[in-house]
Amino acid sequence: MEGENEASAQMIDEIYSNGGDDSRRHRPIINGEQLDIEAYAALYSGRTKISRLLFIANRCDNVSMQLEALRMAYDEVKKGENTQLFREVVQKIDGRLGQSYGNDSAWIEAVERRAEQKKEKLETELNAYRTNLIKESIRMGYNDFGDFYYTHGALGDAFKNYVRTRDYCTTSKHIIHMCLNAILVSIEMGQFIHVSSYVGKAEQNSEALEPITVAKLRAAAGLALLEAKKYKLAARKFLETGHELGNNYTEVIAPQDIATYGGLCALASFDRAELKSKVIDNLSFRNFLELVPEVRELIHDFYSSHYASCLDYLGNLKANLLLDIHLHDHVEMLYDEIRHKALIQYTHPFVSVDLGMMANAFKTSVAGLEKELEALITDNQIQARIDSHNKILYARHADQRNATFQRVLQTGNEFDRDVRAMLLRASLIKHDYNLRSSRKL
Repeated sequence: MEGENEASAQMIDEIYSNGGDDSRRHRPIINGEQLDIEAYAALYSGRTKISRLLFIANRCDNVSMQLEALRMAYDEVKKGENTQLFREVVQKIDGRLGQSYGNDSAWIEAVERRAEQKKEKLETELNAYRTNLIKESIRMGYNDFGDFYYTHGALGDAFKNYVRTRDYCTTSKHIIHMCLNAILVSIEMGQFIHVSSYVGKAEQNSEALEPITVAKLRAAAGLALLEAKKYKLAARKFLETGHELGNNYTEVIAPQDIATYGGLCALASFDRAELKSKVIDNLSFRNFLELVPEVRELIHDFYSSHYASCLDYLGNLKANLLLDIHLHDHVEMLYDEIRHKALIQYTHPFVSVDLGMMANAFKTSVAGLEKELEALITDNQIQARIDSHNKILYARHADQRNATFQRVLQTGNEFDRDVRAMLLRASLIKHDYNLRSSRKL
């Protein structure tokens, strides 16, 4: 791939290892499949399960998938007591699933009647606790009110009541419990500033944190940083999430999400050394990666410079990632960053690169590749120039010979300075200059 007839067989082999289509090196790719909504929904519980199903129904172009998601959301919401959310689901279904999935006025009326009775009971109990100044009972009363409002979909009221328990917490465990409730509701409301705040408050009580709780806090912090587009920091939080998380936080996130979010954020923001030490060699994170083989293989292919295979995995994952309630807004940006890193990494070992062969590796046209490389060169991410006529990229390597001479010259100047300083000190000592000066004083 050298400009002066140096395209030897050895160099061609290196090119293929750096992203070419050599069939001996190409791993089989799992074909992109339509999202298995039932299997996906089974990963979650509570309100987030319904929210994710509704998100899929709103974003998906496939009518059969939309209706399947709405059917499952309808069944799930009727297991709870959120009548407002039930009405929203029924409205979205709009009669397309038959009478069995229509408006159930009797169910709504029964649920709202029970809710009113329960609310009156909670108010009576809380007023009694306040009168008797029973601190622990007041805390429990506000917590019960928070649970009540959360169950019925009044997230703002739920958040207020959970936070009110803070004044009545007497132990670190009470504070952590309050923070976890506030985090849960904040995630549901999309208030990720509150998520970061209450993660920090919980972590201040480190002596009372159990491994499962630590894992939950890391996962929640990762979501907040992902939302803020701080991908490197988000990757670190997901990578630090302990295997203890397991299926213990399905009301917020599934372990498969830890692998996907953490893996993509790491690919987009980590350098090669970090990818090896913090992702590939991370035994704890490996447990999560085993749950999502596509992401695991994607990371290994990227690190191994098998870019054609890497791009295939990204292409197959994209459609389903765009249906993810937390990741959808970040897919394009993460993909762009990953591709840019791959382009930079591809060109790094070579003095010159044939753009036709590189375009083939990255599944684009030569003209399209030139534009991508021009942007990276302008941004100083690749030190190179493009021969547009011959379609060759030439690296701008530093003049090693001149750099060596400059270092030798600098070392000589430093040595000369040090010797002069030593001679001056020796002369001062020889003539007792310091002694004479002190005598005069």
